[in-house]
Amino acid sequence: MLNVTARQDLISKILDTLMIVVEDARFDFDEDGLTVRIVDPSHVAMIKLTVDAAAFDGWELDAKKIGLEMKKVREVTTLGASGDLIEISHEDGGDFTMSLGKIVRNLRPLDNATMSSPPSLPKLDLPCKVVMNGAELGQALKASKQVNDLVYFSIDKSSFKIHVRNNTDSANISFDKDEMEELVCDNPARSQYSLTYLEPLCRRFGPTDNVTIQFGENLPLAMNFTFENGAGEVDYFLAPRVESDY
Repeated sequence: MLNVTARQDLISKILDTLMIVVEDARFDFDEDGLTVRIVDPSHVAMIKLTVDAAAFDGWELDAKKIGLEMKKVREVTTLGASGDLIEISHEDGGDFTMSLGKIVRNLRPLDNATMSSPPSLPKLDLPCKVVMNGAELGQALKASKQVNDLVYFSIDKSSFKIHVRNNTDSANISFDKDEMEELVCDNPARSQYSLTYLEPLCRRFGPTDNVTIQFGENLPLAMNFTFENGAGEVDYFLAPRVESDY
């Protein structure tokens, strides 16, 4: 049995974050909240998303693992406005039912046996860290995406820089240490990442959101941010694009 009620904007935030990486996902519901772990087919990007039960308007369930086509779930959320309540229910062997006002949509869950097992999170010891405003990061990556699909992150003891170039143009954005919440870096580092996976994620950040970024010389990127006043959390991992010659 599963009976959950949530605001339209909360469900949309969850789906929009996960759909950057995959189209289908297994949603793990338990008494404490929701957990989703996914990795894209090429194993470039990975997300762990958790939302406490307290973030939902109604939460009554037995522990369940439900595979869903997120595009279909997203179709229902687009029919509502922010703050509208969506009721979700599921019984073993039955449909995944979403009710929004007078609309009742029944979705057939995916067979968990045919889905890939959720990935284990990597254990990374990344030497450099910044904590900064998410909206400022999003603006910088949006500007970078206008130039190329690959972006360089570089860092030293005093600044964090974002640089991108193509055959004719370039963009450079620099953040000094005193402009950020935190900067930790003993040795300068530089690494390149795909904006195809990175820039859409940063559209999720609001003007007051902070994001933690960790990386190193040609090492994976780890990002962490919260939403719903800390009730929701996202850990995002992105493999570097390693080139022998910058």
